Amino acid sequence: MTSQPRDAPQFYLTSPSQCPYLPGKEERKVFTHIIGRRGRELNEILTQGGFRRSQTIAYRPACDSCRACVSVRVIVDEFNPSPNLRRVLRDNADLIGNVIPNRPTTEQYSLFRRYLDSRHADGGMADMTVLDYSMMVEDSHVDTHIVEYRRRGIDSRITGRGTGDLIAVCLTDEMSDGLSMVYSFYDPDLQHRSLGTFIILDHIARARAMGLPYLYLGYWVEGSKKMGYKARFKPQERLLAPGWVRVD
Repeated sequence: MTSQPRDAPQFYLTSPSQCPYLPGKEERKVFTHIIGRRGRELNEILTQGGFRRSQTIAYRPACDSCRACVSVRVIVDEFNPSPNLRRVLRDNADLIGNVIPNRPTTEQYSLFRRYLDSRHADGGMADMTVLDYSMMVEDSHVDTHIVEYRRRGIDSRITGRGTGDLIAVCLTDEMSDGLSMVYSFYDPDLQHRSLGTFIILDHIARARAMGLPYLYLGYWVEGSKKMGYKARFKPQERLLAPGWVRVD
């Protein structure tokens, strides 16, 4: 009889709760902790196996009678934006993203609150305080950074930084085979810019520039308006029963 290594992860199962994506469904999650010296290695293994990270927790749907949540990753080198996606890039050509350490700021939290109040007022994150936000950003045992988006200024070509008000933010994990978008939010008054789509397009470009093959987008849920947009970014791979399957 073999025993598990002392630092092997322990997995737990949540109680059933209402599904946030499909009406009339219940969800359960299996989760484990990502802590200690093997944090980065464990996060990569779990992400490649369909888990998502939230602070020091990695979780994956484990619903009894539903398999609608499907992990999705974009094949970066082969991605070619559609005419509509190219329009989104043009509409946001005046924005520039700056990578900073995963440290929260009052400006970030102010934008985060506006975003939640406008887009997700009845969601599970609606009551998050500034302390909750700080923990979401800082509580990580993996390679994590923030991308802040602001408008380009006259010195941006030299400094590589934008100026003015904060427009959008993305908390991003860096792994050996790709970038994983943990959470993004943006100015809710600028819906005409399709900022959520732009952030994904920008991260595809970032992964390509870093020589990374994938951008992990989390779960695509067929039939859910909240998650349907992820099917637009092709070619992509979806984690199905046989493994990662290409979808063009």
